Amino acid sequence: MILIADCGSTKIDWCVVRAGKVEKQVFTCGMNAVMLTEDEMRERIAAELVPELGATVAEIESVYFYGAGCISPAVCANVERAIRANIPAASTVEVHTDLLAAARALCGRDAGIACILGTGSNSCYYDGERIVDNVSPLGYILGDEGSGAVLGKLLVGDVLKGQLPAELCEEFLRRYDLTLLDIIRRVYKEPQGNRFLASLTPFLLEHIDVPQVRDLVVGSFTAFFRRNVAHYAGMCAPVANFIGSIAHYYREPLAEAAAKAGFSIGTILKSPMEGLIRFHS
Repeated sequence: MILIADCGSTKIDWCVVRAGKVEKQVFTCGMNAVMLTEDEMRERIAAELVPELGATVAEIESVYFYGAGCISPAVCANVERAIRANIPAASTVEVHTDLLAAARALCGRDAGIACILGTGSNSCYYDGERIVDNVSPLGYILGDEGSGAVLGKLLVGDVLKGQLPAELCEEFLRRYDLTLLDIIRRVYKEPQGNRFLASLTPFLLEHIDVPQVRDLVVGSFTAFFRRNVAHYAGMCAPVANFIGSIAHYYREPLAEAAAKAGFSIGTILKSPMEGLIRFHS
């Protein structure tokens, strides 16, 4: 029996899997391994996961944890020890980045280009075993092209600078009950401005047929291909695979941007868990 975890900053999806089939699925609060100590992670797992697993915890032989913030050997070691303290029967505990989760879920054991388009964005070339090349995403201020945060940033900028039709700008501000000062405060003064901006993207999807909105969305996706995916163009076939809610909901304008950049779209998954279960089974 194995336990697979897809960990984000908001929530963790834990799946107990036996012979390729999910026996139990548990959702707990998310955690960023860079932001928490080993003790804090151990306590969270003990309080939120172990009671839900019950007697099943003694049957788990292997744990595969993919998480936000798992970016260095030291951080991964902290997560591993926190897991082993709560699941002592596991002989194998592996801790990896969410980008490797995307690559394994999308490409399995084949080489390919794996991308994440959610609140943030990321990409890599994966050789079927490991990530061998990665263009740094740089976050939503310096990079993260095509992400929910950047789409939200572009939307707000165009609304406040009057680049969209006047009635659309008015509808946006009315829908979200926002003023210029509200937006400045939420982006520059309060924490997690990226999440606030990403939360505005449903408005883009609802109005994707408005030419200016479509240009904004396709333009951001085109920048993602040009500034990130194009780096891997000579390594394999020009096919990009995607994980994430933005890729899932915006697949049609994403395909348009891919074609403009000389790529095609392969697999799109809203979350990696289904592909990870396949990979580890």
